[in-house]
Amino acid sequence: MAHSTADAAVAGHAHDHHDHAHDDHAHAAPSGFMRWLTTTNHKDIGTMYLWFSLTMFFVGGVLALGIRAELFKPGLQLWHPEFFNQLTTMHGLIMVFGAIMPAFVGFANWLVPLQIGAPDMAFARMNNWSFWLLPPAATLLVVSFFVPGGATAAGWTLYAPLTTQMGPGMDLAIFALHILGASSIMGSINIVVTILNMRAPGMTLMKMPMFVWTWLITAYLLIAVMPVLAGAITMTLTDRHFGTAFFNAAGGGDPVMFQHVFWFFGHPEVYIMILPAFGIVSHVIPAFARKPLFGYSSMVYATSSIAILSFIVWAHHMFVVGMPAAGVLFFMYATVLIAVPTGVKVFNWLATMWRGSMTFETPMLFAVGFLFVFTMGGFTGLICAIAPIDLQIQDTYYVVAHFHYVLVAGSLFAMFSGAYFWLPKWTGHMYDETLGKWHFWLSIIFFNVTFFPMHFLGLAGMPRRIPDYNIQFADFNMLATIGAFGFGLSQLVFLYTVLKCIRGGEKATAQVWEGAEGLEWTLSSPPPYHSFEVPPQVK
Repeated sequence: MAHSTADAAVAGHAHDHHDHAHDDHAHAAPSGFMRWLTTTNHKDIGTMYLWFSLTMFFVGGVLALGIRAELFKPGLQLWHPEFFNQLTTMHGLIMVFGAIMPAFVGFANWLVPLQIGAPDMAFARMNNWSFWLLPPAATLLVVSFFVPGGATAAGWTLYAPLTTQMGPGMDLAIFALHILGASSIMGSINIVVTILNMRAPGMTLMKMPMFVWTWLITAYLLIAVMPVLAGAITMTLTDRHFGTAFFNAAGGGDPVMFQHVFWFFGHPEVYIMILPAFGIVSHVIPAFARKPLFGYSSMVYATSSIAILSFIVWAHHMFVVGMPAAGVLFFMYATVLIAVPTGVKVFNWLATMWRGSMTFETPMLFAVGFLFVFTMGGFTGLICAIAPIDLQIQDTYYVVAHFHYVLVAGSLFAMFSGAYFWLPKWTGHMYDETLGKWHFWLSIIFFNVTFFPMHFLGLAGMPRRIPDYNIQFADFNMLATIGAFGFGLSQLVFLYTVLKCIRGGEKATAQVWEGAEGLEWTLSSPPPYHSFEVPPQVK
């Protein structure tokens, strides 16, 4: 397979340079800002997604440091309680919709066509439009801080009745989420059509790379649930301005209905933010263990099972709303059931590493770090799933600790792993391995210093989303704040490493990593602007 694909790729190159020359004479390709504004090339669009999400990651990070600075010691230090709640809300919204999701779409744009041997995405212009919806939406979120009454302070889950009482900042957030949702739906349709219709000859579904599989499933999840979120926030909007009473008990509505609708979106959303991470790790671990992925088909089935089960567990976020016992039991058992396919994945990654000839370059460090810390986050989630325990830890810092272990040590660490893994392929230069290792060790140490103490705070009863607390919580909060500033600053190492890698460095070969497999490694580093004009044959 490697030989034939390499030949096809080489043929593609020759074809390519000729075409480039031809294009340049026919009509000068736009350069500078117009190139990026009008591009329909999947590599350019993937790059823009990744830079956008990195920017939003730093914006959301600054808000998080604002939260932690206030919590450094008891008493009100820096912010009014209202502003503190704006910080927590906007930190959540910006990180989920501005940093994590667009980053994975950026990975998909770059990698899906390369990994399936397609020349580009199926709907190239729609691809451009999906990206250019993001900057205005992000701008709306950020400027909502400056309107009368400030940004929304209802929590990122936007629960009624808080949302019906906020100022215009709430309307800006609703509008921004509508735009972000439209972008996600278009991006997902594009990914589904590309994967189902544009695979190289010979690449059956069960020969697709794991990253492509996880994105195919993620895209279906997005198409299914983004309209549900749109419905929930539209009902909120009409409650606010048009006299409806969907969530107003005085008018015959029910605030708990909002929670049901929101979490029917919100739980699959959690898996939307982790499945592509599973895909990335399923490429990195085999490459550095120099063994094929253990149990490929069981990985595919496990991913599908997680996606299907994610639709029937939403009310485990709502054990304290007064559901009937039968409802509580159903959602508890359904939630515990999701641990099975997730456990299968963890087992397969460990089995892939078992007796492999492993080396620990930065991508592998982040992948192994992901495995360790994500598994811990999974276990704390299982503890939240047990209803009698959840009654005690609901809305405490235990929950904050749990989902940051899954989303930071899960999604984010997997993205760092993928970024270091494919950066040489994207830029044509090797990154600085020493800096990468510094980034990993600083990140994993400060991450644990930040979020591990929160488990104890939660078990001791400290509620989340509050700007002040009693003296008994002081020590762990001080520790968490020190960790948070350390973690935030260590991300500057990542930024520096990426910029340094783009500017130059050791030339990367086409293969980059000796253990890496897949069509993207048959192309030069960086790949030609138009790759796979002649589809490669997959044997």
